[in-house]
Amino acid sequence: NSMNIRLTQDNVLGSGISLQGISGQNVKILIDGVPVIGRLNGNIDLSQINLNDVERIEIIEGPMSVSYGTNALAGVINLITKTNGTKKLSITANSFNENIGQYNIDAGVSTSIKNSTIGFLIGRNYFDGWVDGDKVLGENPRIADSTRFKSWKPKIQYFGKANYHYRLKQGEVKYSLGIFNEKISNRGLPRAPYGETAFDDYYFTKRIDNSLIFNKKLKKDKRIQATIAYNYYQRIKNAFYKDLTTLEELQTENSGDQDTSKFNQWTVRSSVATSNDSVKVNYELGIDFNVEEAYGRRIENKNQQMGNYAFYMSLEYKPLKNTIIRPGLRYGYNTIYNAPLTPSINIKQTIKRINLRASYARGFRAPSLKELYFDFVDINHNIVGNSELKAEQSNNFNLSANYTKLIKSYLVKIDISSFYNKIENLITLAQSSTGANYTYTNIGNYQTHGLQLNNNISYKYLKFGLGGSYSGRYNKLSESSSIEKFSYTPEIISNVNYEFPKHEIFFSVFYKYTGKLPGFGVDANEEIIQTYIDSYNTADLSIGKKFWKKRIQVVFGSKNLFNVKNVNSLVQGSVHGGSSGASPVAMGRTYFFKLSLNFEYEKNR
Repeated sequence: NSMNIRLTQDNVLGSGISLQGISGQNVKILIDGVPVIGRLNGNIDLSQINLNDVERIEIIEGPMSVSYGTNALAGVINLITKTNGTKKLSITANSFNENIGQYNIDAGVSTSIKNSTIGFLIGRNYFDGWVDGDKVLGENPRIADSTRFKSWKPKIQYFGKANYHYRLKQGEVKYSLGIFNEKISNRGLPRAPYGETAFDDYYFTKRIDNSLIFNKKLKKDKRIQATIAYNYYQRIKNAFYKDLTTLEELQTENSGDQDTSKFNQWTVRSSVATSNDSVKVNYELGIDFNVEEAYGRRIENKNQQMGNYAFYMSLEYKPLKNTIIRPGLRYGYNTIYNAPLTPSINIKQTIKRINLRASYARGFRAPSLKELYFDFVDINHNIVGNSELKAEQSNNFNLSANYTKLIKSYLVKIDISSFYNKIENLITLAQSSTGANYTYTNIGNYQTHGLQLNNNISYKYLKFGLGGSYSGRYNKLSESSSIEKFSYTPEIISNVNYEFPKHEIFFSVFYKYTGKLPGFGVDANEEIIQTYIDSYNTADLSIGKKFWKKRIQVVFGSKNLFNVKNVNSLVQGSVHGGSSGASPVAMGRTYFFKLSLNFEYEKNR
């Protein structure tokens, strides 16, 4: 529901995201500051992240490459997980059911002894698939030739987590181990003429995430942070020819039907920072080391490695009482490509109740190991990597102003901001000079800009928000054709939250209007065509009640009140050609029920 964030759906690859009009491969996804690996077509599938373990989500728009390096060109989304409390024993359980066949359950337990807390979490998410026409309530007829194929693929996920938290004097040490397994079933339609056979695909994903985080205040104004993390990602695709009368399965022989890819990454990150309001200069100094490896039959030599070793720094200078200037710089060495020098500068000026901010930042995205070394050649594909790729680079400018005032019992917040991005050396899959294959090249330039306004009012137990944005995306064909240089898209969001504290009841409504996304492409006759994805409205409603001293919470509601399923679209389907039809957005209006249990026992006194 956030402004300038647009979600897309691939019913096999999962969800994709764009931020400030820039695609998801330029959005860095972090969990407790550790990068999430395993991108498919440049995107992280957000449905593979267990949100019941997340305390809050921080979204920073604009390049954060000085602090976080590659992939942070459009922005950073950091998911902060919950920290176990200091109770002698804590037991939690969550059950979520949605009428489209979604059944999720998880449970956790933690215990504290002196300064140590240890916790465990396990869970399962199950979705039996959905196709337009499925009944919202009640059973659907089980006809073999009409229900085995699902537009939204059946999915089952198992996950577990163990964590340890040790409390230091003015600091802490945290270790966590997470394991995730997913199976997606893509069952094909029965084949003509008799419907006794079909082709089925299965996709298996495994994640293993380890992180050790140290955080301590050294002196009154100095703090040190350090993170060591190891992440493993594996994805297997298997295709089968299935006999629907005997249920026998045989693996297909096409080389493109079977594939295994593995990635692992080591991250070492540490920083020292000062924070003293009584001095004019504070600083942060840090190192950020990442080593990523890729394994797979389609990777050149079946194994490739890339190391990125960087040093970054920033200063916070206060020349005047209400003025802050924060310059930053990142210098890195990469084992494969020439890493660019990355600067940034942020300025904040406070005038009574108004905060004015201006920033410039240089961002970059390193070519991935897939773009450098991917080799996929069979009867249907001819794609090879390019080890000579350069990093994508961008210039980003942001201006913003926010106003906060308490008017009687009303707290009013108004935010207005604008942004401009210009990306150079955009990595694009294009036909090679020989015309024999496709390869990744630095041929693209891209720009986005926009303006947004957010208004929030709080009164006692009521919170109301209303905002809008207008964003433009660059049309590359304008360089050679007389078409508009930018195509514009509006967005409107609104939300209402109200609490009845006496009865421990809360009520929430979220609304978003996603405007039409226009663009331009070239059809099979080499003529310019206007592409688009139509506009749509979404809204979610939830009502919750707490019982038994807040130990039990019940939430029920409805998602997608406007019953959106697919929206009309005409998109660029290939280098020369467009495809019209419908782009999937959601599974229509759904209804859900969630039950949460939380039992805590205090330490004996």
